[in-house]
Formats: sequence, structure tokens, C-alpha cells
Amino acid sequence: MGRGRFISFEGGEGVGKTTQIGRLAAFLRERGIDVVVTREPGGTEVGEAVRGVLLDKSLPAMHADTELMLMYAARVEHVERLIRPALEAGQWVLSDRFADASHVYQGVGRGLDPARIEALDDWSLRGFAPDRTILFDMPVEAGMARVRSRGATDRFEEETLAFFERVRQGYLDRARRFPERFVVIDAAREIDEVTRDLIRVVSSWLS
Repeated sequence: MGRGRFISFEGGEGVGKTTQIGRLAAFLRERGIDVVVTREPGGTEVGEAVRGVLLDKSLPAMHADTELMLMYAARVEHVERLIRPALEAGQWVLSDRFADASHVYQGVGRGLDPARIEALDDWSLRGFAPDRTILFDMPVEAGMARVRSRGATDRFEEETLAFFERVRQGYLDRARRFPERFVVIDAAREIDEVTRDLIRVVSSWLS
């Protein structure tokens, strides 16, 4: 059995990642592929505990460096306890966010020095990265309208529109920087249209 494949899914708030990941997982399982669906921050018991801290609106505002290092602490646990073992067992891993999110949310969004994030990336992940990254892109206001329609929001979802505009631009810039890994899908269309695009793209990798 060969190594599995690692696909990460990125995008701003309300772009529909969770729905599309679920649909892709079902598509792959129908074709006999063993799939693990996970998320960041989270994916492990420790990671989910860290996620609780990061998203908790009742806690005082944390320093941007604290937020960044908590993200990477959860990420190291995620890679070593879940992602690497799954890939080595031949499973495909579909992750709702990975390290690109830190470069965009904490780097571009919070204004942290990108060189420091690159250094943290190199130190903690040692070159480990997704095989492919799907970026779901849509206008910020449309995504936030979806978020608001769901009801309760978390700490990140309550950021300003200006913050999320920076995040969207950061993702698009990152996709241009790493075109061999990123595929950008227009997520502003009907859900079924987005799914068809996603399955078409991933089907081209099955061989």
C-alpha cells in the first residue's frame, strides 16, 4: 500500500468548506479510498482543547503571538498524531485548514512578520505540507452573511470586514505564490456547482 494523499481546504468565513469536504469524502469513499476528515485547529484531543481556547469569546483578548503559537502547537500534534500516521497507512487526509491559514490569518490578517511565521513553519513542520490545497474563494460580505445566518459566532467570526478582506487577499496572493499546489474554486455559486468543480479537480488526481 502506497502513501495516502493530503489535501487541505482553505478560505475565509462562510465559504462552505465543511459541506464540500463532506461531499468529497463521500465521493472518494464510494471509489474505495479510505478517507480521514479532520480540521484545524483540532483533529486530536489536545488540538481540540487548544481550539476551545482559541475560539472562546469569553476569554480576554490574546496577543497575536500567543494565538500564532497556539495554532502551531495544535498543528504539530495534528501532524504527528493523526496526519502522518494516516498517510503512512495509505489513507487520504482531508483537512479543513492547515498552515496556510496561519500565514494568512495571523500574518496578513493580524500583521505579524511573515518571516517569523516562515521560521516557525520550518522549525515545527520541517517541510511537511499538503500535496494539494483547495482554496474556496468568494466575496467577504457574502461569506459573512452565511456566517450570520448560522447564528452564534466564534471569536474569529466576529472580526471586522476589513480583517476578512485582508484574509481573502492573503489567500489569493498565496495561491499565486504556490500555483503548483493551490487550486482556486469560485465558492459564490450554487453548492452543487461548487461540488462538481471540486470533484472534477480531485478526479484528475486519482490516477
